[in-house]
Amino acid sequence: MKNKLKKLAGQKVLYFMIVPCMIYTFIFSYYPLSGWIMAFQKYKPAKGYAGSEFVGFDQFTFLFTDSEFWKAMRNTLAMSLMNLFFGTVLAIIFALLLNELRMQGFKKFTQTASYLPHFLSWIIVTSLVADMLASDGMVNQLLMGLGLTSSPILFLGDAKYFWWVATFANVWKETGWNSIIYIAAIAGIDPTMYEAAELDGAGRFKKMWHVTIPGIKSTIVVLLIMNLGWILNTSFEVPYLLGTGMLQDVSQTIDIFVLKYGMSIGNYSLATAAGIFKSVISLILVFGTNAFANRLGESSLM
Repeated sequence: MKNKLKKLAGQKVLYFMIVPCMIYTFIFSYYPLSGWIMAFQKYKPAKGYAGSEFVGFDQFTFLFTDSEFWKAMRNTLAMSLMNLFFGTVLAIIFALLLNELRMQGFKKFTQTASYLPHFLSWIIVTSLVADMLASDGMVNQLLMGLGLTSSPILFLGDAKYFWWVATFANVWKETGWNSIIYIAAIAGIDPTMYEAAELDGAGRFKKMWHVTIPGIKSTIVVLLIMNLGWILNTSFEVPYLLGTGMLQDVSQTIDIFVLKYGMSIGNYSLATAAGIFKSVISLILVFGTNAFANRLGESSLM
């Protein structure tokens, strides 16, 4: 016990440094959870929590029988899974290819240029995407110029293209930024592993396949666990900014559903119930993926 107290005393400066972060987290992450009580009420802002009528699980019952909510759930999962798959795969491929560049000046330029889209606001990104995919935009002009189509394709007017457009916008904006941690993980691989593979006759591709990828496997697993926890929270800006009334069936996500019922219609109770459902599913995904990674003997968060 004395050793523990002595250790704590020796790290008191670190604990004092943590206090502001703990206060911030409590105020903005834990204290607002008291508002979840609205999901079990017929909440009226004028009456507050105490004066609003308790209705038990009525909001959840309505939510789970509402076809619009399940469409939003489908759209959220579809776009989030597409973003997760293509975003992860392309970020890994980009990091691997960047690591193989031998011209340091060109490598640094490419790396820096790939980060820049991350710092653009979604307003700018979606405006660029909309201009590119317009009927008289660059993409349609190129397709017609190459003879691949005789008339402009309505990328933003046809539901079958919307998920792909949203995925393209996310991947273009975030691939470079997402590759940073993979590049850092690659830099931490023991150089003697490459030397040993080279002595065994491995070329650049085989070294990449048998040394680099296994060397960053634990990083991939940890990031996958973290990203799965956010899988229901990654589809708001692009669907909201690019989605139109005619595309509502494929563009409305859970976040847009919550915004619609909470702010536009004023049904705060139903919006809160949808938010709770999303949080619970995210928590289950994190713990489930973490347990699966433990069973496979891979690195995990807990």
